[in-house]
Amino acid sequence: MEAEVLIKAENVSKKFAKSLKKSLFYGVQDLISGITGRDQNKDLRKDEFWAVKDISFEVRRGECLGLIGHNGAGKSTLLKMLNGLIAPDEGTITIKGKIGALIELGAGFNPILSGRENIYNNAAVIGFTKKEIDQKLDAIIAFAELEEFIDMPVQNYSSGMKVRLGFAVAAQMEPDVLIIDEVLAVGDLGFMMKCYKTIDNLLKNTAIIYVSHSMPTVSRLCNNIILLERGESCFQGDDVGRAIDMYYTSFVDNDSNIIYTDETLELLDVKLLETSKSEDNIQQINWKEDLIISFNFKLNKKIEVPLFRILIYDKEQRPLAILEPNYNSNLMKVNNDYLSFKVQHSNIQLSKGIYFINITAFKRNSNEPILRINNVISFQIIHQEDHFQPFLLSTDFKEI
Repeated sequence: MEAEVLIKAENVSKKFAKSLKKSLFYGVQDLISGITGRDQNKDLRKDEFWAVKDISFEVRRGECLGLIGHNGAGKSTLLKMLNGLIAPDEGTITIKGKIGALIELGAGFNPILSGRENIYNNAAVIGFTKKEIDQKLDAIIAFAELEEFIDMPVQNYSSGMKVRLGFAVAAQMEPDVLIIDEVLAVGDLGFMMKCYKTIDNLLKNTAIIYVSHSMPTVSRLCNNIILLERGESCFQGDDVGRAIDMYYTSFVDNDSNIIYTDETLELLDVKLLETSKSEDNIQQINWKEDLIISFNFKLNKKIEVPLFRILIYDKEQRPLAILEPNYNSNLMKVNNDYLSFKVQHSNIQLSKGIYFINITAFKRNSNEPILRINNVISFQIIHQEDHFQPFLLSTDFKEI
């Protein structure tokens, strides 16, 4: 028997005007239309845009829906509609049960009231009685780790303290629906780990919507996912790994390369050899195949063959590995001011995902850089399983 549907969104859309003046003018127009009973204008008017367009989904008890996408993709607007802070222009949202939400730092807190008073206010808004709050009060304060400061005005709390208090109320009251935005990233590591453990426990009886830019966390918590782009769903389903791959792929062709050069060396060409290409034109390497990169440089000044440091970064731009530099200068020769070479790493065991190559050239026997290029080329490791640890190491299991 399938679990109960607690959240249902049907063709939900929301539009905004780009200027405050137009927004107020259109708001008055829509108010008059609502009073007179005339149909509101469903088309975009001048300076309007769709922040969210035609989004539909269901979340059942025991499920966690992840919302991912770039900044401005419409995630926060959708969450505010789900939480009842703003109304959709089109479509309907149905939510059953008590709702806990953590969608904005300090949202729902009265800054001049104490933490204790805000607990009662927030829990009452969710729908709990004073008796129910009294029973949970000590657990909320202990979870938030605010015993010494619970009677201090919230306006004197740090960002981390506000997050701890907000999550403690939202989670410890065990709502039917829990909506969580990126605000958990403000907390320290210890509290974040405690939050994720609590979410795991809540998930048995709660429908959760989770928004984050941390893809390992999304992969760990979510069993369904929506990838938003400019307010529209460009992927939706239970294949969380595929949505995360699409999210990372969207960063591959950006123009964020940071280049330093003293004009001694000029990169003419870089290629990945013996690879295939995906539908998105990403070069792919199967797990445990060889990573082979060819470089073609032009030397604008007469110097000894530079020392090259080639680094591999993951999709979140964290350094993972460095390929052994060319300490032996005799391995490369300059021919008519051109320097061409290839680098090979055999049996690559990075886990499935997208990776980036950075290269820096130094004067030999010196730490003085002459060229630095970030994201000079990217590639994707192919494997049948999703792993968000950086390496998937080959292993032999043998009976002993």
